[in-house]
Parts: sequence; C-alpha cells; structure tokens
Amino acid sequence: MSWHYKTFDQFSPAEVYELLRLRSAVFVVEQDCVYQDLDNQDQAAFHIYKTDGRRIVACARVLSPGTAYAEVSIGRVIVDPEYRGADLGVELMLRCEEWIWDAYPKSKEVKIMAQCYLEHWYGRQGYVGQGEEFLEDGIPHRIMIKTIE
Repeated sequence: MSWHYKTFDQFSPAEVYELLRLRSAVFVVEQDCVYQDLDNQDQAAFHIYKTDGRRIVACARVLSPGTAYAEVSIGRVIVDPEYRGADLGVELMLRCEEWIWDAYPKSKEVKIMAQCYLEHWYGRQGYVGQGEEFLEDGIPHRIMIKTIE
C-alpha cells in the first residue's frame, strides 16, 4: 500500500474516477445521503490518498485558507469500509496535517466540518468543537478546530 499526494490536475482520468467512486460509495450510498459531492472545490484542493495496489482505500482533501473557510481545512475524509478499524483514518489525518504544516507554516489552525457521530473520534486527535451542531445535507455536523501552538 502506498500514499499519494497530488493536486487535482495531476490525477489521471482513472484516478479521478476511483476517487469519486469511493466518495459516492461512502457519502451517498453507505450514508444514504443524496447531495452534490462535486462542489467545484476539488480543483483547488490538494488530495492525499492511499491505494492498496488496485484502488483508493483512504482519501481526504486539503483546502487552502480562504477557500472553504478563513483557515486551512481538511474535508471529504474517507476510509473504505473494508479498511476501517486499523487506524488508517488517524494516519490519513496525520498525513494531511503534516502536509498542511509544511505548505502553510504560518497557519495555526485547521478547521473541519465533522459529522457529529465522529466528533469523539476527531476529538481524540486534538480537534475541539466550535458552536452548535447543524444539519448539512440532512446529516448532523459540527465545526471543529485543531490549534497548533
């Protein structure tokens, strides 16, 4: 298995298809949520993902400050259901954060929009809830921030 770090324009057509296939399988089918995944932010994002030699098994995107939020943010965090339970999601978040601190050394915060059922999981990684819970595409979410001193 190997990690990959790419801008959107570095993806091959097959990689774009695989990325979108996984996101659709998890966010639309598994979570039974009809929503517009293609939000015109992938083109500006930096993508971090892991493959098992055949397909993408974990992925996330990093958005620069001023794209989704004033702060740098991580979103579309996914681990394929077959690979859950082995801390692959924790490793994915750590790799995203390491990339952020290298790319944006002056940034002190990372902002995420977490699904509420994962709030404790993100909390174990240093993210702190901000404000009230809200619905996004019919799913309860909460803004969370991780601060680096």
